[in-house]
This record gives sequence, C-alpha cells and structure tokens, in this order.
Amino acid sequence: MKNPIKLKRLKIVEQIILVILLAVIVPTTVSAIIVNNINQHAVRNELQYSALSISESIASNIETFSESEEDEINQIAMALRHIPSDYAKEIYLKDVLKSSTILSDLELISKTQKDKYKIWKDQSNYNEKTKRVEILKVIDKNYAILAQIDIQIFEEQVFNIYKKDDRQIYIIGADNELVVAHNYNKNDFANLTSALPKNLETNKPVIFGKIKNQPLAYFKLTDPNATIIVNTTHNITKNTINIPRFKIILALCISALFIMFVVGIYTYYLYINIRQLFKGIIALSKGNYKRKVRLLTSVFTPHETVFLAEEFNKMADEINNTYKKLKQTNKELKKLDEFRSNLIDTVSHEFRTPLTSIKGYTSRLLRQDIELDEETKQKSLKIIKNQSERLSRMVEDLLVIPDIEGAKLNLNPENVNISDSINDAILSTKHKAQREVIVNIPDEFPDVLADTDRLEQVIINLVENAYKYSYEDTPIYVDVTKEKNHAVIKIKNSSDYIPADKLNKLFGKFIRIDDKTTRTTRGTGLGLFIVKGLVLAMNGSIELESTKDNTFSVIIKLPLA
Repeated sequence: MKNPIKLKRLKIVEQIILVILLAVIVPTTVSAIIVNNINQHAVRNELQYSALSISESIASNIETFSESEEDEINQIAMALRHIPSDYAKEIYLKDVLKSSTILSDLELISKTQKDKYKIWKDQSNYNEKTKRVEILKVIDKNYAILAQIDIQIFEEQVFNIYKKDDRQIYIIGADNELVVAHNYNKNDFANLTSALPKNLETNKPVIFGKIKNQPLAYFKLTDPNATIIVNTTHNITKNTINIPRFKIILALCISALFIMFVVGIYTYYLYINIRQLFKGIIALSKGNYKRKVRLLTSVFTPHETVFLAEEFNKMADEINNTYKKLKQTNKELKKLDEFRSNLIDTVSHEFRTPLTSIKGYTSRLLRQDIELDEETKQKSLKIIKNQSERLSRMVEDLLVIPDIEGAKLNLNPENVNISDSINDAILSTKHKAQREVIVNIPDEFPDVLADTDRLEQVIINLVENAYKYSYEDTPIYVDVTKEKNHAVIKIKNSSDYIPADKLNKLFGKFIRIDDKTTRTTRGTGLGLFIVKGLVLAMNGSIELESTKDNTFSVIIKLPLA
C-alpha cells in the first residue's frame, strides 16, 4: 500500500527562505545574547581582578617605602648615638638631609619639647596641615629625631607605575583622612568612604560595593596604619563593557544582514544558472567533466540538484581510473623535475670554486706584462693541479651521494698534518674574497687519522661557506684544540642568529635557511650534507652552533693518529 502522505521537494528559493529564518535570524539573536553575557561577565571579572591587583600592588609599594624610610631613619638614629655634642648632631642631620632622596626635613628634638610630640616613643603620623608624613625616632631617653617626608615624594614612590591608569586610587589614614590620591574626585571620595565596611579585613585585597560592573577594592594595612581604596569609574565601565557590548550586538546584526543579502543574491543567480545547466549536464555525462558529485539527500535537497548529481555521477565513473593514473604520473614527473633542477644548481654551485681557481691562476701564468719567478710558477701550477683534482673529486662526490647516505663511502685513512691541510685549504679559497682568516693551531700539534683529500675538501667547503654567509669585513677564525684522543677543529664566523630547531636541518640535502643572508648568496644546500657524510666516514663528529651574539660555529672532532 502506498503512503498517501508524500513530502514535496521544495524549490531552491523556498528552501533558502526557510534556511534564512532557521539558520540566520534565530542563531544570531541567541548568539548576541550569549556573547554579550559572556563578554560582560569576563570583563567584569577582569575589572575585579585588576582592582584587587592594583590595591595589593599599592599596599606593597607603601610597605616597601615604609621599610626603606625606616631603615634610613634607624641608621641615622644609630649614628647620632655615637655623636657626643648637639652641634655635631645638627651638622650631621643637615648633611644627611642634603643627600637623602626621601626625607624633606630632619630635626633633633629633646624630650622637654612636648609641643612636638607628647608620647615619647617611635611613631609616625600624617600632618594634614603641613601635608607631610612625620616620623618620630627615639635616640635615647633625652633625644629623638623628627623626620618629615613630603607627601609629593610619597605619592611619586607609591603611584609611579599607575600615572596613566584611569582608576581612582585613594590612600586614607587611621582617622579616614585623605593622605594622597590619584585621579581625585571629591564626590566619588565621599561616596567611597561612606561605602567602606565598618569592619575591614586586614592585609589582603577585598572587593566591596553593590555595582557589579564598577567593582571597588580596598586593602587595609596594619603597619603602617593605612587603607588603599581603588575605584573603577563609570568611564572605565563604559569603555570596557558598555561600548564593546554595543559593538558586539552591532557586528552580529550587520553580519546577519550581510548573510541575508548575500544569500538573496546567491539564490537569484543559482536558480537561473541551474536552469541553464540542464542541457550542459547531458553533454557532460558523456565524459568531459572531471569530478563526481556526492549528495546528502534529504527533504531539503532540491529537485534540480538531485538531477544534476545523477548526471555528473554517470560521467564520473568513466574518468575515475584515468584520473588516478594521470595524478600518479604527474607526481613522479614533479619529483624528477625537482631533482633535475636541484642537481643543476648543485653542479653550478660546487664546480664554480675550483674552475674559478684554475682560471685565475692560469691567467696569471699566461700574463706577459709581469715576470714570475720559478717558485710562484710552481705554486700556481700546484694550485691548478690541486683544484683540478678537487674538481674531479666533486664529480665523484655527486656520484657518491648514495654511498654517503648508505654509509658505504670508501676512504684512505692515514696520518695527516692538520696544519698543512688547513693552510692548503685556506690558500685555495683566498682568491674568493679579500677576508682575513685567523688560524690558531698549537705548535707541534699531533697528526689526525683521516683521508687527506677528504679532510681538505671538508675545510675548503666550510671556509667557503663562512665567506658567503658571514658579515662583510669580519674575520673568520679557525681554531684547533686537543680534547682527549680527538682533535677539535672549530670554524667561526659572524652571522645572523639561527634558532636551534633549524640548525640540524642544514645537514639535509638541498636545505637552506631562507633569510636575508642566504637569499643574497648562491648555493643549493649540498655542502653541509657532503661535509657531514665525509666527517662521519672518517670516524669523526660534527655539530653546528649559533649564539645570540651573532657567532656561527662548525665544530668537527677527528681521532688523533
């Protein structure tokens, strides 16, 4: 029996209107309410936390200031106990007052001066008339010193880091008299003092007040006896809660209107274009379309879209296998092309140095305008021979890369004079740049067990890299030291700092760090790969080091003979 109730598929226009109502207007309204409440709650908590933090910080500043001034006055009192005459004491107090950055006045008083202080004991008070903090420090049974601190000095010390803060900060004394204030307002101060609880908790920040979005905080100090009040003003609440709340609601409304506008235009063109695609789908189903359509069918799936998907799926099956084969072939071709490009760059990079040396020294020998002595000729021919052999070795290196990767490199280890190898290598590279190379090798340094040609190739490669990647007009250092049974060769140059996570990547094939240094030099990144392979094959080790004082080092360890 057929189901008499059959759902009718809605057209695109009808479905879009329904989606706008269900997916845009309702979620936007709910989101506006939720986001507004979350934002208000978060900002309110932040305001409370900052008010507590400020009150605690101010209290800490007051305690630090009080301890500092107490230490200074104690030192003055201790010194006065050892000064016999009153005149000398007065001179000493004047000298101390000149050098002090905190005290504004110092006075020596006797116990008989009851008009100064009736209670003869250590105490501190705020004088409302003079706007100064007065501290009485008893020296002995007859004398005391009266130190005065200008309230402006006190204010500078306490409010130093809060000069640009918009909050109101008040410090009141034992009788609720105002000592000092930041962003003072007479009416606000009166309201704050009346709103303070009668019984204050001591030595910790506390939130009080009835307005949630304008949190108030106090910190009651016992020593010295003072209370810090931090007021979050209406302007702060307005800037942090009210204005952002309005912006959030406005942004959500604009987003909803924009979505409705875009969807309306999309619906109009979509409806027209799908009508135009009917004839094109029949042609595409014969095999000239490149992807398969998969739908999540439901009552909301338009009739036109279902028809379109059926036609696309017919032709998708026909080209699926061919597409996979072409994709695989393209990947292989891309790898081959990349390897070919890197190989060409490598050859041009590695071959340029020996060819330039051969060309330069050959030109010297062929010059007719100067007369070369026999030693110079022999030296030039030796370098040409060495560079020719090096060129031959580099050809072999390109072929031996697989052996390096498989640790199958064949070497001829022998006793090698490390000083001669380094000097020959530097001599082969000096024509490349007019740079100073400073070599530090101890006298009669023992030989190392290595392959002579490979060791020289390693040093040449590293010195050339130092030429290319170091700052201009900076020297290159080659230091050789002994560490147990190994010779340590350290080649240093000045260059930009390289993070530790990138250093080891330099040992890979075709790896270069893309920064302002390497972008201006040639190279393909095979140099350090070959160097590491050669060093490891000679039973040595290599590591890179870069420090933040712009020093880059390559450290090689080779076994001693």
